[in-house]
Order: sequence, then structure tokens, then C-alpha cells
Amino acid sequence: MPFTMHLEELRSRLITCVIAVAIGFGLSYAFKEEIFRILALPLIEVLPEQSSMIFTGLPEGFFTYLKTSLFVGLIFAFPVILFELWRFVAPGLYAHERGYVFPFVLLSTTFFFGGCAFAYFLVFPLGFKFFMNFATDSIQPMPSMREFLSFALKLLFVFGLVFELPIITAFLARMGIITGSFLAAKRRYAIIIVFVCAAILTPPDIVTQIMLAGPLVVLYEASVIVARVFGRKKKKAVSDDLEEEKEGEPEESEEDENR
Repeated sequence: MPFTMHLEELRSRLITCVIAVAIGFGLSYAFKEEIFRILALPLIEVLPEQSSMIFTGLPEGFFTYLKTSLFVGLIFAFPVILFELWRFVAPGLYAHERGYVFPFVLLSTTFFFGGCAFAYFLVFPLGFKFFMNFATDSIQPMPSMREFLSFALKLLFVFGLVFELPIITAFLARMGIITGSFLAAKRRYAIIIVFVCAAILTPPDIVTQIMLAGPLVVLYEASVIVARVFGRKKKKAVSDDLEEEKEGEPEESEEDENR
């Protein structure tokens, strides 16, 4: 395909993704208050009795609900985005690799939701409880809606992406870019990078950093196993594809060979 046709294909995929996000956003905005209350529930449960969430600017409440609905719309459209991404890169893959579209979309969505659930049910309660320990009789916490949303969405998005590590590793191993032995040999450097990234991506408290670094280390070890399993099959699968392509090619006649 010429470059302009690739751009046309990318444009059509992006339009589909935008439509999916817009539909998810519209449905989410209809229930914006309930969604935000559920999102803020881990914080509300640990707030002192005289404390409550506030907004300090006139448009802050409106934009907070708007961002919440947009994020939930992205979550709803996440399978569609992955499916369109896979369909865009599928023509450049081998025949056996194109059959992984549904497992890829299903597992990627499951792992992303698993990361968000891990952050919501485990990291949020412990992290918010840690922050509330700094309250005193003269200092009462009154968190802003905007600051809470920024904090919550950042953690949800980070944990969702972190849990995609085994899926990304399997894909790279299939393409022969990485191997299980390479990941195992670089384990010490990876652990250092994991704790550095956890310190950068999370708030400046040791509890949240450890709760991000711990699953990252476990997922890295799982990625080593995944790379070994998928990397072993790559060579045979590629050779089978090449044989299928050769079988599909027309044989040259004796007259063509003489010519």
C-alpha cells in the first residue's frame, strides 16, 4: 500500500475510536455524580467526621465531572481502541499472528481492568488512610475534587498500563525482539528501574511506591516466563508460514524455466 493509503486507513481507525469514546462519554456523563461518588468512595470512608470534599473554583465541579466522564468513556472504549490498533498493524504480521486478535483484545482489556481494580480496592484505601494520618485536631483535611481526581486517575491509568507488561512482552517475544534469557539476565537492572519509575509515577510516599513496585517486580518475573514460552514457538511458526506461502505460489513451467 502507498503511504497515503496507510494514512487513510489510520484516519478511519481513529474516527472509529473517537466515536466509541464519544458514546462512552455520553453514557457516563448521564450518571456523572454516581460515578464520581463511587470513584471517591475509598477517600470518603477514611475522611474524619467533620471533613468533606470541596471545590474551590466556580467551574471546578463541572470540569471534574467532565473529566470523570471522559475517563470512564475511555475505559468503555478501550476494547474498541485495542481492536482497531490490532487491525491497523495486522497486515504487517504473519498469518498465524493475525489469529491472535481476539485473545490480544480480551487479555489486554482484562489485564488493564485488573490493574485498575488493584489500584482501586487495594492501593486507594491504604494510600488515603496513610494521608489521613497527618490530620490533627487543629488541621482537618478537606480535599479538593480536582486534586483528588488528578491523583486517582493518574494511579488508575498507571496501574492499568503496568498490568499490560506480560501482554506487551508476549507480543515482542513473538516478533523476536526480546527473549526470556535476555530479560532474566537484565533482572537486576530491571528491579532498579522499577523502583525509580515507581518513585516518579506515584505520589511521594513510600507506601504507594512499594505497592506499585511490588506488582511490577512480579509482572516482570511473569514476563520472563511469557517470553520464554512464546519465544520458543516463534521459529517454528514462521517456518510454517513460509511453507504455506511457498505452497500457494504457482509453479513455474518447464518452458518458463528454459526461457
